[in-house]
Amino acid sequence: MPPLPYGTKDLEPVLSAETLEIHHGKHHARYVETLNRLLAEQNFSAHTLEEIIRIAHGSGAKGVFNNAAQAWNHSFFWESMAPKTVKPAGLLASAISSEFGSLETLRQRFSAEGTGHFGSGWVWLIAKRDKLEVISTHDAGSPILEEGVTPLLACDVWEHAYYIDYRQDRAGWITSWWNRLANWSFAETQFDAAIGQGKPWRYPPSQTAR
Repeated sequence: MPPLPYGTKDLEPVLSAETLEIHHGKHHARYVETLNRLLAEQNFSAHTLEEIIRIAHGSGAKGVFNNAAQAWNHSFFWESMAPKTVKPAGLLASAISSEFGSLETLRQRFSAEGTGHFGSGWVWLIAKRDKLEVISTHDAGSPILEEGVTPLLACDVWEHAYYIDYRQDRAGWITSWWNRLANWSFAETQFDAAIGQGKPWRYPPSQTAR
């Protein structure tokens, strides 16, 4: 169970300490606890989490997949936020301009995808090598199941991610997340990895880099 990459109060007022304490300390922790029990029972423990997700998905082991993918998705989500956001730069900024025309157009696409997603899930900015896409996945679905896809950012649109602070206003949550929390420095590193200039983020995140 990796710790948050920031303090529970560091994302206020966009996300309250109460939300982070419950979301990370209870929801995320429960996925990890359940997964550890299932791994011990089903002998998955020799694999990385990324391998476990793919093996469980391919074999139809739904319990292992759901908890493994949610452990991964949540950890990636924490990395996708920062107490202070800055605009994307470098190669990623150029790719955004080429694919969407502007950062504002990308914001609109991202917000529409997340707001329009029915039920629980995630909205992602992904790269297929140097091509960018906005997608959503349902429940525990994760883009790492698709070969050649590198996720750059993820926003959690399960209600427990935002209900304490935003109630039913998912659109307001996504807008606040994008404008004030999106970790573009992390996204730039991920994009560099997508085009072969580094390695993508893996679970668990390195604590030595914090």
